[in-house]
Amino acid sequence: MDWVQRNTFHHNEFSDVKELVEIKRQKGLKISLGFPVLNEESTIGTAIEIIKAELYDKYPLLDEIAVIDSGSVDRTREVSWQAGAKVYSSSEILPELGSFPGKGENLWKSLYVLDGDIIIWLDGDIKNIHPKFVYGLIGPLLTHNHLLFVKAFYKRPVQLPGEEHEYGGGRVTEILVRPLLSLFYPDLAKFYQPCSGECAGRRELFESLPFACGYGVETGMLIDIYNRFGRDVMGQTNLDLRIHRNQPASALGKMGFEIIHAFLKRVENQGLLDLNEELNRTYQKLEMGPDLYSLREETIQIHERGPILEVPEYRAKYLRFSEKDSEEILIDENLL
Repeated sequence: MDWVQRNTFHHNEFSDVKELVEIKRQKGLKISLGFPVLNEESTIGTAIEIIKAELYDKYPLLDEIAVIDSGSVDRTREVSWQAGAKVYSSSEILPELGSFPGKGENLWKSLYVLDGDIIIWLDGDIKNIHPKFVYGLIGPLLTHNHLLFVKAFYKRPVQLPGEEHEYGGGRVTEILVRPLLSLFYPDLAKFYQPCSGECAGRRELFESLPFACGYGVETGMLIDIYNRFGRDVMGQTNLDLRIHRNQPASALGKMGFEIIHAFLKRVENQGLLDLNEELNRTYQKLEMGPDLYSLREETIQIHERGPILEVPEYRAKYLRFSEKDSEEILIDENLL
């Protein structure tokens, strides 16, 4: 049985939430759900209410639900609090370390405020939210001791003005990321959606990883886990369908630029490629319109945070064992 057959799941396999709660109780685990958000007032309230009602109030699969905000200028924080979530501003978490824009920064900061032994992250723009987004990712971790990390995949229809494609989602993945993975990390190219934003993992894993602060976080995380622990500790779950706000093609270039930076940094560090000069940090975005062709420099985010386990404040709060012991526990889990 190859990796795809052995480590690929469907959310229906874990729909018995009572059973998952009992497994969680027997193992003495705490589970945290974090939503990294930026200007998601139209969807985040409903997402919290649906998940909280089923998986926190009715069945205590989750021990906390939190929103980590990157600086929204709409009512995201207010709506989230009214829906029953804890609400944090990323800039106010570990403020002495400064703050950077980007989803990866949000995820990294969330490790300090989320208390779970297992942490699940869902994007805040999901329009068809359902409890399966949570139990489908948590289930494999509760029932398979060798797994450290689980990633989502799904059908992602593209819905843009004047066009709709049922299977058109994941444009950056298919144009950029999958070809790069196929060249340098063919094992990882077998993930159906390596850039999906929904994932879950064990704290001991996440706290030991660096985090690209921008759009490179998903690709960078996948490569880092693979390089340290191999593909067998990772799984993927079919969540069937994800409907969300699609970005226009003109916005995808910046995303790809940040992903390339995170990707090539890891390729070079591993000795798979020798870059003679530092990569350019300026992205030129083409703007077009009637009788208009204009290039402008786009702000990008290529900063990376080191493993949060190295932060003294984090170690003081969560220290259960040394960094060396943490690595040994991860290795031991791989042998189960």
